[in-house]
Amino acid sequence: MEERFTPLMRIYHDEIPALLYSLYETAPLRRLSDVGMHCGCDYSAFPLFRFQPLSGTARRYTRDLHSMGTALIVQHFTGDLKQSAAGLLHDIATPVFAHVVDFLKGDHIRQEATEEATEEMIAGSPEIMEALHRCGISVEEVSDYHRYPIADNPSPGLSADRLEYTLGNFYCREMKSLDEIRALYESLVCVPNEKGEPELAFTSGEAAQELALGALENARMYTADEDRFCMQYLADLLKKSLEWGVLTPQELYGTEKQVIRRLRQDERAGRLWEEYESLSHIRTADRKPEGCYCVRVPSKLRWIDPLFLSDNGTAVRISKAAPAVRKGIEELCGMNFDVWLYAPEGAEAAGCFLTEK
Repeated sequence: MEERFTPLMRIYHDEIPALLYSLYETAPLRRLSDVGMHCGCDYSAFPLFRFQPLSGTARRYTRDLHSMGTALIVQHFTGDLKQSAAGLLHDIATPVFAHVVDFLKGDHIRQEATEEATEEMIAGSPEIMEALHRCGISVEEVSDYHRYPIADNPSPGLSADRLEYTLGNFYCREMKSLDEIRALYESLVCVPNEKGEPELAFTSGEAAQELALGALENARMYTADEDRFCMQYLADLLKKSLEWGVLTPQELYGTEKQVIRRLRQDERAGRLWEEYESLSHIRTADRKPEGCYCVRVPSKLRWIDPLFLSDNGTAVRISKAAPAVRKGIEELCGMNFDVWLYAPEGAEAAGCFLTEK
C-alpha cells in the first residue's frame, strides 16, 4: 500500500479519511495503479516523456495517485466525504493508455468518451458499494464528480482535478520542488466565482500567475507533435489489435501490463509495440508523405485561468491582470495542427500494418 502514496498527498491533506482509504484499496482503484497519467507516451523513447518518480516506490505517475490526490484536495477544501469520494472515483472507468481510447473513438478534442462507464463500474463493484453503504452514500452521489464545482468545473477554471494533474506534472517533470508546490498550494482559498459557485483561488496574483504559466508549459507537452503522434499511433495499434483478435474490448479495461503482454504475444502487434518503444524522433510536413505511416491529429487545448484575490478583495481571473498569461493563452489557442507527423526512421512496421486499407 505504501507504494501508492506520494509526498504530494501529504501536502494536499494531513490525513486520509477511512472511506477514501477503503475505496483506494478496492480492485477497481488498484487497477488504476497500472494506468498511466501520460496516456502511454512514456513507453516511447521520446526525451519529452522522461519523468522523475513521484516517490521512491511510485515509479510512474498513475491514475490511482492522481485520483487520491484529487480526493484529498477536495476533502481539504470542502470537508465533504461525498465530494471527495466522487473525486477519488472520477477516473475509475479510465481504460489502458487513458485518452488514447478517446482517440480510438474519434474523440480527440473533448476527450470525454472514457467517462461513459463510471456509474456502471462503481455499481458493479461489491467492494465499493459496501464501503459507500457503510457511510450512507449512494452511487448517484459519487458517480458524477462534475456536479461538485470544487472537484471539477468548466475549463479554464481551477478545480481539484486540474490542480492535481498540474502539480503532479510540475513535480514529475522537475519543474518545481515539493517546497515550491507546497507554497503554491498553501496560498489557495475557496471563493465564489462569477457564477456564484465555489472555486479555488489564490491569495496573490503572483501565485496565480505562477500556476497559470506552469500549466501553459504543461499544455505545450499535451499538444506537442510527439504527444499527438504517440497517442494516434497507440490508438491505431489498439484498433488493429482489436480487428486482428489480439485484444478484446473488455481487455482495454484491464491493466497496461496485461495489454502489453497480449500485444507482444502476437507477431504483428508485437512488432508494432517494439517499434513504438523505440520511437524518439518526429518530423512534420505540410503535404502528406508517401510510403510511410503519417498522421494529422488535432489536440485538446488545456490551460488554467485561475482566480486571485485583488487588493480590494475581489476575485479576478489572472488573464485579466497578467499580460504574460494572456499572451500564453493566445499563443496556445493559435497553434496550428494542420500538419502531417511522421517518424523519419524506425516506423517500418507501422508503415506496413497501420496504413493498410
